[in-house]
Amino acid sequence: MIAGPYRSGADSDGERTENLLALNRVALRVWNLGHIPVVGVNLVLPIVDVAGQDRYSELMMPICLKLAERCDAVIRVGGPSSGADREVALIRDKGGIVFTQVEDIPPYHDRSDRI
Repeated sequence: MIAGPYRSGADSDGERTENLLALNRVALRVWNLGHIPVVGVNLVLPIVDVAGQDRYSELMMPICLKLAERCDAVIRVGGPSSGADREVALIRDKGGIVFTQVEDIPPYHDRSDRI
């Protein structure tokens, strides 16, 4: 999982877009190492678009945390974010690996099971 700020510290749509772009750039680097990257925000934002922005808080963290429960590792990127910190804590508490820089993530060479 790629965990970092989306709305935290972002006062405008442009700043949120930049935060999401930063998360997705890390996701591509993780993919290039042979892993399956997961950015929770990418999963939840389309649901929020359908449900309405007034349901953002109801949907965002609960779905992201359920997704984090299924991840083996997390990389924490970017600035302050209580939501990202909750994802990291959940993965750490279940025995998952926590990374703080992509360079520390070992490559996964068996790509036969990756679609």
